[in-house]
Amino acid sequence: MSKIRIMADSTCDLSQELIEKYGISVLPLNIVMDDTSYLDGVETTPDKIYEWADANRTTPKTSAPGIEAAVEFLRPAVEAGDEVCYLGISEQMSATCQVLRLAAEELEYTEHVCVVDSMNLSTGIGLQVLTAAETAPCGCSLAELEEFLKEYRERVRASFVVDTLTYLQRGGRCSAVTALMGNALKLKPRIAVADGKMGVSKKYRGNRKKTVLDYVKDMEEDLLRAETKRVFITHSGIEQEIVEEVKAYLAGLGHFDAIYVTRAGGVISSHCGPGTLGVLFVEGK
Repeated sequence: MSKIRIMADSTCDLSQELIEKYGISVLPLNIVMDDTSYLDGVETTPDKIYEWADANRTTPKTSAPGIEAAVEFLRPAVEAGDEVCYLGISEQMSATCQVLRLAAEELEYTEHVCVVDSMNLSTGIGLQVLTAAETAPCGCSLAELEEFLKEYRERVRASFVVDTLTYLQRGGRCSAVTALMGNALKLKPRIAVADGKMGVSKKYRGNRKKTVLDYVKDMEEDLLRAETKRVFITHSGIEQEIVEEVKAYLAGLGHFDAIYVTRAGGVISSHCGPGTLGVLFVEGK
């Protein structure tokens, strides 16, 4: 008997424990350093990326998977006769969703594959992936699951506070002057995802610990109106003490059933740099 397989790409930033628990298949994006392409989360790590980026004073290039990789990714589901629900990084940021559609066409399996643009990144995707994995076994059709997810994605709230502007500047997302002034003044932007795109929603000032805690506390009203099932703390490499303080604060709200801590993968880390932390959740109905 066929089933609906839940698939995502490596930018969903879910831990290996969650990936295995929910039976999620993950397609790596590509990270290019010194003209060599590495599979995100398979052949390189964020810490190696930071080392390379600092030595070369630039950021790696990142790219969608090739069509051949996407075809081989889908092939086991096709051979098993299973349906596929794939949730990918925002189409405003990557061509990965389109590559999956082309792979389904090449395999002549488009009627059994739905590709959902998450309109998000990192565990903003992960929240949708876990919900899809919980919903799929409940007897819904692939079309019904797709419709549900397109409504659900509108309630996902993803934001991060960035510690250094250096990586954003290296990647062309802010000017060298802005980065220099921002770092000198200890300005930390809050990057929020809206309509599938990233934008600065607020700026904080101070050391890393202060700005992270200010950012989280600013969201208290929204957090208390969020779905209670889960909340994510996702970071790109930050002191454990800060993570524990954020976790304790969220636990102190007495609102969430589960608080997950995950480390951002290579693609996300390449663009934001170390010291970035976000709290991601789903707005309640």
